Amino acid sequence: MENQNLDVLEQKYTRPSGAFLEDLKNIDGDFIFLGIGGKMGPSMAKLLLDGLQELGLSRKVYGVSRFSDAAGRAYLENLGVETIACDLLDDVALQQLPEVKNVIYLAGFKFGATGKEDFTWAMNTYLPGRVAEKFKNSRIVALSSGNVLPFVPVTSGGVDETIVPEPIGEYAQSTLGRERIFSYFSKKNSTPILLYRLNYAVDFRYGVVREIAKQVNNDTPIDLSSNNVNVIWQSDANEIALRSLLHCESPAKVLNVTGPEILSIKWIAEKLGTALNKQPQFVNDPEPTALLNNASECFRLFGYPKVSILEIIDITAQWILNGGDEFGKDTHFQERKGKF
Repeated sequence: MENQNLDVLEQKYTRPSGAFLEDLKNIDGDFIFLGIGGKMGPSMAKLLLDGLQELGLSRKVYGVSRFSDAAGRAYLENLGVETIACDLLDDVALQQLPEVKNVIYLAGFKFGATGKEDFTWAMNTYLPGRVAEKFKNSRIVALSSGNVLPFVPVTSGGVDETIVPEPIGEYAQSTLGRERIFSYFSKKNSTPILLYRLNYAVDFRYGVVREIAKQVNNDTPIDLSSNNVNVIWQSDANEIALRSLLHCESPAKVLNVTGPEILSIKWIAEKLGTALNKQPQFVNDPEPTALLNNASECFRLFGYPKVSILEIIDITAQWILNGGDEFGKDTHFQERKGKF
């Protein structure tokens, strides 16, 4: 990949696809993002607003968060998001939020969960019930995590939606609680809901590939204990989340979301090493199991992701070589005991 201006690179790999625009035409009503201030919220809101603008559609797009970061809030408002500062655990404030047809539920707590178990369960399991009651007349896409699934042999092909979850640790357990609570209220109130079970979204500033690239570039040994992983480009994941509004059901539908390959961390590191002109260093032998997600149903509904793993590797190397910024939060994808 030739050196490119980072803004041009970002625009190229985040613009709305034709398939996304076709589905967006069929999603009626306004939109609200609950927990918009995290890793995916801003880019998902931008994708939505870019799509609406391209289609010439006028819809309100609300973004709800505590907004401890004033710059992040200003960025969203400049995009056209109507921001609402709200502690979602404050039930009075929650009930005052506008009634909106389309809800994207992004709220949750992962990093720092160890030591804050009570808050973890409040955010991940209690809050979904309050949200489901508040927005019982909406359609809801609720983000979940592949962490609720069991570790399986790397030769298994990954876990599909029929496999019973086996969450390890309180983050994963409380995230399964989120799914169960949304499922309960979907049945109780006939609310159409889709439980969007993601692992792992990657983009310029964050994710598994970025973490591996950083280790390669800094000559940091890479732990191969968990040597296999699924990833999906975040813009593809964002499109799937928004298009999933057309696939919400009651009872709630579970959908695994990731890329098509079961990837080797060692292989990714070696490809990044070539791109960065570095020799990767490795420690530990691979375990025979990993947290792997089979997203065949997702591909049936939406087709395969647009951005391939080799493109992701090239994009990531280009971003690092040109001094691109990062979120500074790791995914802890190598964690095997559920301690986040």
